[in-house]
Amino acid sequence: MALRDADLLSVQEARTLAARAKAAQQVLAGFSQEQVDRIVDAAAQAARGAAERLARLAHEETGFGNVPDKTRKNLFAAVDVHEYIRSLRTVGILREDKARRVVEIAEPMGVVAAVIPSTNPTSTAICKALIALKARDAIVMSPHPSAKGCILEAARAMHGPAVAAGMPPDAMACMTEVSLEGTQELMRCRDTGVILATGGIGLVRAAYSSGKPAYGVGPGNVPAYIEKTADVPTAVRHVIAGKTFDYGTLCSSEQSIVCDAPIAQAVREEVRKNGGYFLSEAEAAAVARVVVTPQRLANPEIVGRPAPFIAEKAGLKVPAETRVLVAPLTGVGRDHPLSIEKLSPVLAFYVVKDWHEGCERVLQLLRYGGTGHTMAIHSKDDAIIREFALRKPVFRIIANSQSSMGATGYTTGLAPSMSLGCGAYAGNITSDNITPLHLINIKRLAYELPREGRGPAATAEPPASRPAPAPPAAPAPSAQPTVDFVCEEDVRKALREGRRLRLKPGAIVTPAARDAAAGTKVLEPSD
Repeated sequence: MALRDADLLSVQEARTLAARAKAAQQVLAGFSQEQVDRIVDAAAQAARGAAERLARLAHEETGFGNVPDKTRKNLFAAVDVHEYIRSLRTVGILREDKARRVVEIAEPMGVVAAVIPSTNPTSTAICKALIALKARDAIVMSPHPSAKGCILEAARAMHGPAVAAGMPPDAMACMTEVSLEGTQELMRCRDTGVILATGGIGLVRAAYSSGKPAYGVGPGNVPAYIEKTADVPTAVRHVIAGKTFDYGTLCSSEQSIVCDAPIAQAVREEVRKNGGYFLSEAEAAAVARVVVTPQRLANPEIVGRPAPFIAEKAGLKVPAETRVLVAPLTGVGRDHPLSIEKLSPVLAFYVVKDWHEGCERVLQLLRYGGTGHTMAIHSKDDAIIREFALRKPVFRIIANSQSSMGATGYTTGLAPSMSLGCGAYAGNITSDNITPLHLINIKRLAYELPREGRGPAATAEPPASRPAPAPPAAPAPSAQPTVDFVCEEDVRKALREGRRLRLKPGAIVTPAARDAAAGTKVLEPSD
Protein backbone atom coordinates (compact mmCIF):
# COMPACT_ATOMS: atom_id res chain seq x y z
CA MET A 1 0.00 0.00 0.00
CA ALA A 2 1.44 3.37 -1.09
CA LEU A 3 1.95 5.90 1.65
CA ARG A 4 0.68 9.42 1.06
CA ASP A 5 2.54 12.24 2.83
CA ALA A 6 0.20 15.24 2.57
CA ASP A 7 2.84 17.72 3.72
CA LEU A 8 5.42 16.60 1.14
CA LEU A 9 2.80 16.62 -1.62
CA SER A 10 1.77 20.14 -0.63
CA VAL A 11 5.38 21.38 -0.61
CA GLN A 12 6.02 19.84 -4.03
CA GLU A 13 2.83 21.32 -5.47
CA ALA A 14 3.78 24.77 -4.15
CA ARG A 15 7.16 24.59 -5.87
CA THR A 16 5.68 23.28 -9.12
CA LEU A 17 2.90 25.87 -9.35
CA ALA A 18 5.27 28.73 -8.46
CA ALA A 19 7.78 27.63 -11.13
CA ARG A 20 5.07 27.41 -13.77
CA ALA A 21 3.63 30.74 -12.67
CA LYS A 22 7.04 32.37 -13.00
CA ALA A 23 7.39 31.19 -16.59
CA ALA A 24 3.86 32.41 -17.36
CA GLN A 25 4.53 35.75 -15.69
CA GLN A 26 7.54 36.36 -17.91
CA VAL A 27 5.15 36.13 -20.87
CA LEU A 28 2.56 38.31 -19.12
CA ALA A 29 5.23 40.94 -18.43
CA GLY A 30 5.53 41.58 -22.18
CA PHE A 31 1.83 42.33 -22.63
CA SER A 32 0.47 45.77 -23.48
CA GLN A 33 -1.96 47.65 -21.24
CA GLU A 34 -4.76 46.74 -23.65
CA GLN A 35 -3.93 43.03 -23.46
CA VAL A 36 -3.78 43.13 -19.66
CA ASP A 37 -7.08 44.99 -19.40
CA ARG A 38 -8.76 42.49 -21.71
CA ILE A 39 -7.70 39.63 -19.42
CA VAL A 40 -8.79 41.44 -16.24
CA ASP A 41 -12.13 42.40 -17.82
CA ALA A 42 -12.80 38.77 -18.73
CA ALA A 43 -11.94 37.48 -15.26
CA ALA A 44 -14.09 40.15 -13.58
CA GLN A 45 -17.05 39.44 -15.85
CA ALA A 46 -16.82 35.72 -15.09
CA ALA A 47 -16.68 36.42 -11.35
CA ARG A 48 -19.74 38.66 -11.62
CA GLY A 49 -21.71 35.90 -13.31
CA ALA A 50 -20.66 33.35 -10.69
CA ALA A 51 -21.09 35.62 -7.63
CA GLU A 52 -24.16 33.97 -6.13
CA ARG A 53 -23.05 30.41 -6.95
CA LEU A 54 -19.67 31.01 -5.32
CA ALA A 55 -21.35 32.57 -2.29
CA ARG A 56 -23.52 29.51 -1.87
CA LEU A 57 -20.51 27.19 -2.17
CA ALA A 58 -18.58 29.24 0.41
CA HIS A 59 -21.46 29.16 2.89
CA GLU A 60 -22.08 25.44 2.42
CA GLU A 61 -18.42 24.53 2.80
CA THR A 62 -17.48 26.75 5.75
CA GLY A 63 -20.81 27.31 7.50
CA PHE A 64 -19.82 30.96 7.91
CA GLY A 65 -22.01 33.95 7.11
CA ASN A 66 -24.99 33.89 4.76
CA VAL A 67 -25.47 33.64 1.00
CA PRO A 68 -26.93 37.14 0.28
CA ASP A 69 -24.09 38.97 2.05
CA LYS A 70 -21.42 36.71 0.57
CA THR A 71 -22.92 37.42 -2.84
CA ARG A 72 -22.60 41.16 -2.15
CA LYS A 73 -18.95 40.70 -1.16
CA ASN A 74 -18.26 38.74 -4.35
CA LEU A 75 -19.92 41.47 -6.41
CA PHE A 76 -17.95 44.12 -4.53
CA ALA A 77 -14.73 42.39 -5.58
CA ALA A 78 -15.88 41.70 -9.14
CA VAL A 79 -17.57 45.06 -9.79
CA ASP A 80 -16.39 47.80 -7.42
CA VAL A 81 -12.76 46.71 -7.26
CA HIS A 82 -12.70 46.10 -11.02
CA GLU A 83 -14.22 49.52 -11.83
CA TYR A 84 -11.66 51.22 -9.59
CA ILE A 85 -8.62 49.48 -11.07
CA ARG A 86 -9.72 49.45 -14.71
CA SER A 87 -8.46 52.94 -15.51
CA LEU A 88 -5.15 52.51 -13.65
CA ARG A 89 -2.06 52.45 -15.83
CA THR A 90 0.19 49.55 -14.85
CA VAL A 91 2.21 49.01 -18.06
CA GLY A 92 5.05 51.03 -19.52
CA ILE A 93 5.54 54.72 -18.72
CA LEU A 94 3.34 55.78 -15.80
CA ARG A 95 4.44 59.39 -15.38
CA GLU A 96 6.99 61.82 -16.79
CA ASP A 97 8.24 64.85 -14.83
CA LYS A 98 9.62 67.06 -17.58
CA ALA A 99 10.88 69.71 -15.19
CA ARG A 100 13.03 67.24 -13.22
CA ARG A 101 13.61 65.01 -16.26
CA VAL A 102 12.46 61.81 -14.52
CA VAL A 103 10.43 59.09 -16.23
CA GLU A 104 8.62 56.47 -14.11
CA ILE A 105 8.12 53.00 -15.61
CA ALA A 106 6.00 50.12 -14.24
CA GLU A 107 7.70 46.82 -13.48
CA PRO A 108 5.69 43.79 -12.23
CA MET A 109 6.87 42.08 -9.04
CA GLY A 110 6.57 38.56 -10.44
CA VAL A 111 4.60 35.74 -8.81
CA VAL A 112 2.11 36.65 -6.07
CA ALA A 113 1.72 34.05 -3.31
CA ALA A 114 -1.86 34.75 -2.23
CA VAL A 115 -3.03 33.26 1.06
CA ILE A 116 -6.85 33.15 1.12
CA PRO A 117 -8.88 33.02 4.40
CA SER A 118 -11.96 30.97 5.21
CA THR A 119 -14.03 33.93 6.45
CA ASN A 120 -14.16 35.75 3.09
CA PRO A 121 -12.86 33.04 0.75
CA THR A 122 -14.32 33.65 -2.70
CA SER A 123 -14.44 37.46 -2.52
CA THR A 124 -10.79 37.60 -1.42
CA ALA A 125 -9.79 35.18 -4.19
CA ILE A 126 -11.54 37.35 -6.79
CA CYS A 127 -10.02 40.57 -5.47
CA LYS A 128 -6.46 39.23 -5.29
CA ALA A 129 -6.64 37.62 -8.73
CA LEU A 130 -7.84 40.84 -10.38
CA ILE A 131 -5.25 43.12 -8.78
CA ALA A 132 -2.40 40.67 -9.45
CA LEU A 133 -3.25 40.26 -13.14
CA LYS A 134 -3.74 44.01 -13.51
CA ALA A 135 -0.15 44.44 -12.27
CA ARG A 136 1.06 41.79 -14.81
CA ASP A 137 1.86 39.44 -11.96
CA ALA A 138 1.02 35.75 -11.97
CA ILE A 139 -0.83 34.47 -8.90
CA VAL A 140 -0.76 31.19 -6.98
CA MET A 141 -3.44 30.89 -4.29
CA SER A 142 -3.04 28.93 -1.08
CA PRO A 143 -6.58 28.35 0.21
CA HIS A 144 -7.56 27.86 3.83
CA PRO A 145 -8.13 24.10 4.26
CA SER A 146 -11.73 24.56 5.39
CA ALA A 147 -12.58 26.63 2.30
CA LYS A 148 -10.47 24.88 -0.34
CA GLY A 149 -13.37 23.79 -2.55
CA CYS A 150 -15.03 27.18 -2.98
CA ILE A 151 -11.70 28.96 -3.47
CA LEU A 152 -10.69 26.44 -6.15
CA GLU A 153 -14.04 27.00 -7.84
CA ALA A 154 -13.57 30.79 -7.76
CA ALA A 155 -10.19 30.36 -9.46
CA ARG A 156 -11.70 27.99 -12.04
CA ALA A 157 -14.57 30.40 -12.79
CA MET A 158 -12.11 33.17 -13.69
CA HIS A 159 -9.40 31.01 -15.25
CA GLY A 160 -11.15 29.81 -18.43
CA PRO A 161 -12.44 33.23 -19.56
CA ALA A 162 -9.09 34.86 -18.69
CA VAL A 163 -7.20 32.28 -20.80
CA ALA A 164 -9.67 32.83 -23.65
CA ALA A 165 -8.85 36.56 -23.39
CA GLY A 166 -5.11 35.86 -23.72
CA MET A 167 -3.82 34.98 -20.23
CA PRO A 168 -1.02 32.39 -20.14
CA PRO A 169 -2.72 29.34 -18.52
CA ASP A 170 -0.26 29.06 -15.62
CA ALA A 171 -0.58 32.75 -14.67
CA MET A 172 -3.44 31.88 -12.30
CA ALA A 173 -3.34 28.75 -10.15
CA CYS A 174 -4.65 27.40 -6.85
CA MET A 175 -3.14 24.72 -4.65
CA THR A 176 -5.16 21.54 -4.20
CA GLU A 177 -2.81 19.87 -1.69
CA VAL A 178 -3.15 22.26 1.25
CA SER A 179 -1.04 22.19 4.40
CA LEU A 180 0.78 24.68 6.59
CA GLU A 181 4.09 23.40 5.27
CA GLY A 182 2.94 23.85 1.67
CA THR A 183 1.77 27.40 2.34
CA GLN A 184 5.08 28.25 3.99
CA GLU A 185 6.97 26.77 1.03
CA LEU A 186 4.91 28.84 -1.42
CA MET A 187 5.73 31.99 0.56
CA ARG A 188 9.48 31.40 0.70
CA CYS A 189 10.29 29.52 -2.52
CA ARG A 190 12.66 31.22 -4.93
CA ASP A 191 10.07 31.71 -7.70
CA THR A 192 7.74 33.78 -5.49
CA GLY A 193 8.08 37.53 -5.93
CA VAL A 194 5.70 38.95 -3.32
CA ILE A 195 3.29 37.63 -0.68
CA LEU A 196 -0.27 38.84 -0.19
CA ALA A 197 -1.41 37.17 3.05
CA THR A 198 -4.79 37.44 4.77
CA GLY A 199 -5.34 35.50 7.97
CA GLY A 200 -4.48 35.19 11.64
CA ILE A 201 -1.53 36.70 13.48
CA GLY A 202 0.61 33.56 13.10
CA LEU A 203 0.12 33.42 9.35
CA VAL A 204 0.92 37.09 8.86
CA ARG A 205 4.07 36.77 10.97
CA ALA A 206 5.11 33.76 8.88
CA ALA A 207 4.65 35.84 5.73
CA TYR A 208 6.89 38.59 7.06
CA SER A 209 9.54 36.11 8.21
CA SER A 210 9.69 34.34 4.86
CA GLY A 211 12.42 36.54 3.46
CA LYS A 212 10.12 37.80 0.67
CA PRO A 213 8.40 41.18 0.27
CA ALA A 214 5.02 40.72 1.95
CA TYR A 215 1.72 42.46 2.48
CA GLY A 216 0.17 41.06 5.65
CA VAL A 217 -3.44 41.70 6.61
CA GLY A 218 -4.13 40.73 10.19
CA PRO A 219 -7.02 40.94 12.66
CA GLY A 220 -8.97 44.00 13.75
CA ASN A 221 -10.83 44.83 16.96
CA VAL A 222 -12.89 47.71 15.66
CA PRO A 223 -14.53 50.05 18.20
CA ALA A 224 -17.47 52.22 17.18
CA TYR A 225 -17.62 55.43 19.24
CA ILE A 226 -20.98 57.21 19.36
CA GLU A 227 -20.39 60.76 20.59
CA LYS A 228 -23.13 62.80 22.28
CA THR A 229 -23.84 64.99 19.20
CA ALA A 230 -24.39 61.97 16.91
CA ASP A 231 -27.62 61.20 15.10
CA VAL A 232 -28.26 58.21 17.39
CA PRO A 233 -30.81 56.26 15.26
CA THR A 234 -28.58 56.52 12.17
CA ALA A 235 -25.41 55.72 14.10
CA VAL A 236 -26.88 52.60 15.71
CA ARG A 237 -28.37 51.47 12.40
CA HIS A 238 -24.89 51.72 10.82
CA VAL A 239 -23.24 49.80 13.66
CA ILE A 240 -25.77 46.96 13.66
CA ALA A 241 -25.74 46.73 9.85
CA GLY A 242 -21.95 46.55 9.85
CA LYS A 243 -21.77 44.04 12.70
CA THR A 244 -24.36 41.69 11.22
CA PHE A 245 -23.11 41.87 7.60
CA ASP A 246 -22.24 38.26 6.74
CA TYR A 247 -22.58 37.62 10.48
CA GLY A 248 -19.46 39.59 11.37
CA THR A 249 -16.84 37.73 9.31
CA LEU A 250 -15.08 40.84 8.02
CA CYS A 251 -12.08 41.96 10.09
CA SER A 252 -13.33 45.53 9.66
CA SER A 253 -16.70 44.80 11.30
CA GLU A 254 -17.59 46.60 14.52
CA GLN A 255 -16.63 44.74 17.70
CA SER A 256 -17.82 47.17 20.37
CA ILE A 257 -19.98 50.23 20.95
CA VAL A 258 -18.53 53.03 23.09
CA CYS A 259 -21.10 55.75 23.79
CA ASP A 260 -21.31 58.92 25.86
CA ALA A 261 -23.37 58.75 29.05
CA PRO A 262 -25.86 61.52 28.06
CA ILE A 263 -27.06 59.45 25.09
CA ALA A 264 -26.50 55.94 26.52
CA GLN A 265 -30.19 55.24 27.14
CA ALA A 266 -31.14 56.41 23.64
CA VAL A 267 -28.42 54.17 22.18
CA ARG A 268 -29.71 51.18 24.17
CA GLU A 269 -33.25 51.77 22.91
CA GLU A 270 -32.09 52.01 19.29
CA VAL A 271 -29.97 48.88 19.65
CA ARG A 272 -33.06 46.99 20.83
CA LYS A 273 -35.13 48.43 17.95
CA ASN A 274 -32.48 47.11 15.52
CA GLY A 275 -32.55 43.57 16.87
CA GLY A 276 -30.02 43.82 19.67
CA TYR A 277 -30.39 41.66 22.78
CA PHE A 278 -28.66 42.98 25.92
CA LEU A 279 -27.11 40.19 27.98
CA SER A 280 -27.17 40.08 31.77
CA GLU A 281 -23.84 39.61 33.52
CA ALA A 282 -24.45 35.87 33.87
CA GLU A 283 -25.59 35.56 30.24
CA ALA A 284 -22.53 37.49 29.04
CA ALA A 285 -20.27 35.08 30.94
CA ALA A 286 -22.03 32.11 29.32
CA VAL A 287 -21.68 33.62 25.85
CA ALA A 288 -18.02 34.42 26.50
CA ARG A 289 -17.33 30.75 27.26
CA VAL A 290 -18.55 29.66 23.81
CA VAL A 291 -17.36 32.67 21.78
CA VAL A 292 -13.78 32.96 23.10
CA THR A 293 -11.27 30.13 23.49
CA PRO A 294 -8.94 29.83 26.52
CA GLN A 295 -6.22 31.25 24.24
CA ARG A 296 -8.35 34.41 23.89
CA LEU A 297 -9.16 33.78 20.22
CA ALA A 298 -12.52 33.65 18.45
CA ASN A 299 -13.94 30.13 18.61
CA PRO A 300 -14.19 28.79 15.00
CA GLU A 301 -17.40 26.99 15.94
CA ILE A 302 -19.28 30.27 16.32
CA VAL A 303 -17.46 32.46 13.76
CA GLY A 304 -19.92 33.80 11.21
CA ARG A 305 -22.97 32.21 12.86
CA PRO A 306 -26.27 34.01 13.59
CA ALA A 307 -26.95 35.40 17.06
CA PRO A 308 -29.69 32.87 18.04
CA PHE A 309 -27.32 29.99 17.16
CA ILE A 310 -24.63 31.44 19.45
CA ALA A 311 -27.15 32.05 22.24
CA GLU A 312 -28.36 28.45 22.01
CA LYS A 313 -24.77 27.18 22.19
CA ALA A 314 -24.41 29.21 25.40
CA GLY A 315 -27.59 27.69 26.84
CA LEU A 316 -29.66 30.85 26.40
CA LYS A 317 -32.99 31.44 24.73
CA VAL A 318 -33.37 34.72 22.88
CA PRO A 319 -36.09 35.98 20.52
CA ALA A 320 -35.83 34.41 17.06
CA GLU A 321 -35.51 37.86 15.46
CA THR A 322 -32.39 38.73 17.49
CA ARG A 323 -29.65 40.04 15.18
CA VAL A 324 -26.85 40.74 17.66
CA LEU A 325 -25.96 39.85 21.24
CA VAL A 326 -24.77 42.86 23.27
CA ALA A 327 -22.64 42.46 26.40
CA PRO A 328 -22.26 45.49 28.72
CA LEU A 329 -18.64 45.55 29.92
CA THR A 330 -16.63 47.70 32.33
CA GLY A 331 -13.11 46.90 31.17
CA VAL A 332 -10.79 45.61 28.45
CA GLY A 333 -8.35 42.70 28.55
CA ARG A 334 -8.06 39.08 29.63
CA ASP A 335 -10.57 39.53 32.45
CA HIS A 336 -13.13 40.71 29.88
CA PRO A 337 -13.11 38.04 27.13
CA LEU A 338 -15.73 39.70 24.96
CA SER A 339 -13.49 42.76 24.51
CA ILE A 340 -11.56 40.92 21.76
CA GLU A 341 -12.35 40.56 18.05
CA LYS A 342 -15.23 38.08 17.91
CA LEU A 343 -15.95 37.60 14.16
CA SER A 344 -19.60 37.01 14.98
CA PRO A 345 -22.70 39.10 15.78
CA VAL A 346 -21.62 39.76 19.36
CA LEU A 347 -20.89 43.32 20.52
CA ALA A 348 -19.27 44.67 23.66
CA PHE A 349 -20.99 47.78 25.06
CA TYR A 350 -19.31 50.58 27.04
CA VAL A 351 -20.60 53.83 28.51
CA VAL A 352 -18.14 56.71 29.01
CA LYS A 353 -18.43 60.14 30.62
CA ASP A 354 -17.36 62.21 27.61
CA TRP A 355 -15.15 62.15 24.50
CA HIS A 356 -11.96 62.30 26.61
CA GLU A 357 -12.90 59.10 28.42
CA GLY A 358 -14.20 57.66 25.14
CA CYS A 359 -10.83 58.37 23.55
CA GLU A 360 -9.07 56.35 26.26
CA ARG A 361 -11.51 53.42 26.03
CA VAL A 362 -11.11 53.27 22.27
CA LEU A 363 -7.33 53.22 22.67
CA GLN A 364 -7.58 50.32 25.12
CA LEU A 365 -9.71 48.32 22.70
CA LEU A 366 -7.39 48.96 19.78
CA ARG A 367 -4.33 47.99 21.78
CA TYR A 368 -6.05 44.74 22.72
CA GLY A 369 -6.00 43.40 19.18
CA GLY A 370 -6.85 46.04 16.60
CA THR A 371 -3.87 48.40 16.44
CA GLY A 372 -3.45 49.83 12.97
CA HIS A 373 -6.70 48.52 11.51
CA THR A 374 -9.94 50.50 11.73
CA MET A 375 -12.27 52.41 14.03
CA ALA A 376 -15.63 54.11 13.51
CA ILE A 377 -16.83 57.39 14.97
CA HIS A 378 -20.34 58.82 14.85
CA SER A 379 -20.59 62.53 15.63
CA LYS A 380 -21.78 65.86 14.27
CA ASP A 381 -18.75 67.62 15.77
CA ASP A 382 -16.07 67.56 13.07
CA ALA A 383 -13.47 68.89 15.50
CA ILE A 384 -13.85 65.76 17.64
CA ILE A 385 -13.85 63.52 14.57
CA ARG A 386 -10.54 65.06 13.51
CA GLU A 387 -9.16 64.81 17.01
CA PHE A 388 -9.79 61.06 16.93
CA ALA A 389 -8.26 60.84 13.45
CA LEU A 390 -5.14 62.65 14.65
CA ARG A 391 -4.68 60.57 17.80
CA LYS A 392 -5.87 57.02 17.18
CA PRO A 393 -3.34 54.31 16.17
CA VAL A 394 -5.40 53.10 13.20
CA PHE A 395 -5.21 53.85 9.50
CA ARG A 396 -8.91 53.85 8.64
CA ILE A 397 -11.17 56.15 10.65
CA ILE A 398 -14.70 55.74 9.32
CA ALA A 399 -16.89 58.73 10.13
CA ASN A 400 -20.69 58.41 10.24
CA SER A 401 -20.83 55.15 8.29
CA GLN A 402 -20.55 51.47 9.06
CA SER A 403 -16.94 50.38 9.41
CA SER A 404 -17.53 46.87 8.11
CA MET A 405 -17.77 47.77 4.42
CA GLY A 406 -16.75 51.41 4.87
CA ALA A 407 -13.17 50.34 5.48
CA THR A 408 -13.18 48.31 2.26
CA GLY A 409 -14.28 51.35 0.25
CA TYR A 410 -17.84 50.13 -0.37
CA THR A 411 -19.60 52.96 1.51
CA THR A 412 -16.69 55.45 1.48
CA GLY A 413 -14.21 56.95 -0.97
CA LEU A 414 -11.35 54.65 0.10
CA ALA A 415 -9.72 52.46 -2.53
CA PRO A 416 -11.97 49.39 -2.90
CA SER A 417 -10.15 46.31 -1.63
CA MET A 418 -10.59 43.14 0.39
CA SER A 419 -7.01 43.46 1.71
CA LEU A 420 -6.51 46.20 4.30
CA GLY A 421 -2.98 47.02 5.45
CA CYS A 422 -2.46 47.94 9.10
CA GLY A 423 0.84 49.84 8.82
CA ALA A 424 3.83 49.89 11.11
CA TYR A 425 1.61 49.84 14.22
CA ALA A 426 0.78 46.21 13.40
CA GLY A 427 4.08 45.29 11.75
CA ASN A 428 2.62 45.68 8.24
CA ILE A 429 4.55 47.15 5.32
CA THR A 430 1.69 49.48 4.31
CA SER A 431 -1.33 51.18 5.84
CA ASP A 432 -3.18 51.29 2.51
CA ASN A 433 -6.06 49.35 1.04
CA ILE A 434 -4.14 47.05 -1.33
CA THR A 435 -4.47 47.77 -5.08
CA PRO A 436 -2.48 46.76 -8.20
CA LEU A 437 -0.13 49.67 -7.55
CA HIS A 438 1.16 47.80 -4.48
CA LEU A 439 2.09 44.86 -6.71
CA ILE A 440 4.36 46.74 -9.09
CA ASN A 441 7.78 48.30 -8.67
CA ILE A 442 8.64 51.56 -10.38
CA LYS A 443 11.78 52.05 -12.44
CA ARG A 444 13.00 55.62 -12.82
CA LEU A 445 14.86 56.96 -15.81
CA ALA A 446 16.67 60.14 -14.74
CA TYR A 447 18.48 62.56 -17.06
CA GLU A 448 21.17 64.98 -15.92
CA LEU A 449 19.75 68.35 -14.98
CA PRO A 450 21.27 71.58 -16.39
CA ARG A 451 23.79 73.10 -13.94
CA GLU A 452 23.07 76.79 -14.61
CA GLY A 453 25.55 77.22 -17.47
CA ARG A 454 28.58 75.73 -15.68
CA GLY A 455 28.71 72.61 -17.80
CA PRO A 456 28.87 69.01 -16.51
CA ALA A 457 29.44 68.40 -12.83
CA ALA A 458 32.91 66.96 -13.51
CA THR A 459 34.16 70.32 -14.88
CA ALA A 460 32.73 72.51 -12.13
CA GLU A 461 35.14 74.78 -10.25
CA PRO A 462 36.54 73.41 -6.98
CA PRO A 463 34.69 74.76 -3.92
CA ALA A 464 37.61 76.97 -2.76
CA SER A 465 37.65 79.04 -5.96
CA ARG A 466 33.96 79.80 -5.97
CA PRO A 467 32.80 83.24 -4.82
CA ALA A 468 31.04 83.33 -1.50
CA PRO A 469 27.28 83.18 -1.89
CA ALA A 470 25.35 86.39 -1.36
CA PRO A 471 23.49 86.55 1.93
CA PRO A 472 19.80 85.68 1.60
CA ALA A 473 17.48 88.60 1.13
CA ALA A 474 15.33 89.46 4.10
CA PRO A 475 11.79 88.21 3.63
CA ALA A 476 9.28 90.84 2.74
CA PRO A 477 6.95 91.62 5.62
CA SER A 478 3.59 89.94 5.24
CA ALA A 479 0.48 89.48 7.27
CA GLN A 480 0.19 86.32 9.37
CA PRO A 481 -1.71 83.76 7.22
CA THR A 482 -5.10 82.56 8.38
CA VAL A 483 -5.81 78.89 9.10
CA ASP A 484 -8.97 76.78 8.81
CA PHE A 485 -7.98 73.89 11.11
CA VAL A 486 -6.05 73.83 14.40
CA CYS A 487 -4.98 70.79 16.42
CA GLU A 488 -3.18 70.60 19.77
CA GLU A 489 0.28 70.34 18.18
CA ASP A 490 -0.39 73.52 16.12
CA VAL A 491 -1.11 75.41 19.33
CA ARG A 492 1.94 74.09 21.17
CA LYS A 493 4.22 74.90 18.23
CA ALA A 494 2.83 78.44 17.98
CA LEU A 495 3.38 78.96 21.72
CA ARG A 496 6.97 77.73 21.44
CA GLU A 497 7.61 80.12 18.55
CA GLY A 498 5.87 83.08 20.17
CA ARG A 499 3.32 83.62 17.42
CA ARG A 500 -0.44 83.61 17.11
CA LEU A 501 -2.79 81.54 14.97
CA ARG A 502 -5.22 83.67 12.99
CA LEU A 503 -8.46 81.75 12.49
CA LYS A 504 -10.50 81.91 9.30
CA PRO A 505 -14.24 82.37 9.81
CA GLY A 506 -15.70 78.92 10.59
CA ALA A 507 -12.27 77.42 11.34
CA ILE A 508 -12.26 74.04 13.12
CA VAL A 509 -10.38 74.00 16.43
CA THR A 510 -10.14 70.57 18.07
CA PRO A 511 -11.14 70.31 21.76
CA ALA A 512 -7.56 69.42 22.73
CA ALA A 513 -6.33 72.50 20.90
CA ARG A 514 -8.72 74.72 22.86
CA ASP A 515 -7.53 73.13 26.10
CA ALA A 516 -3.88 73.81 25.17
CA ALA A 517 -4.71 77.41 24.25
CA ALA A 518 -6.65 78.13 27.45
CA GLY A 519 -5.30 81.20 29.28
CA THR A 520 -3.28 82.39 26.26
CA LYS A 521 -3.97 84.66 23.31
CA VAL A 522 -2.53 82.25 20.77
CA LEU A 523 -5.88 81.86 18.96
CA GLU A 524 -6.81 85.07 17.19
CA PRO A 525 -9.95 85.56 15.08
CA SER A 526 -9.28 87.12 11.68
CA ASP A 527 -10.94 90.41 10.85
